[in-house]
Amino acid sequence: MAEDLQKHNQINIELSEEVAEGEYANLAMIAHSSSEFVIDFIRLMPGLPKAKVKSRIVITPEHAKRLLAALADNINKFEASFGDIKQSQEAPSFPMNFGGTVGEA
Repeated sequence: MAEDLQKHNQINIELSEEVAEGEYANLAMIAHSSSEFVIDFIRLMPGLPKAKVKSRIVITPEHAKRLLAALADNINKFEASFGDIKQSQEAPSFPMNFGGTVGEA
């Protein structure tokens, strides 16, 4: 009975060769509205004035919260296996406005 239920709830996930290669991103920018979160994964290269959005993911607030929990769980598992992830205390050395207008207060 439990085996039948497990088979019924199974999802087949396809992963194309192109997507399986992955995209390198070293910056993520997140925006949200009342109904969605938009996560842009960006590749910023040293010395270049432009950065490219390599992937944009749009998810619901509920899925954003699930993603947060899944990332926290995986970071905890990673650090248990490989030690603490070291973070630099200095601010990133790239402009955050990417050539757009800068708000002033």
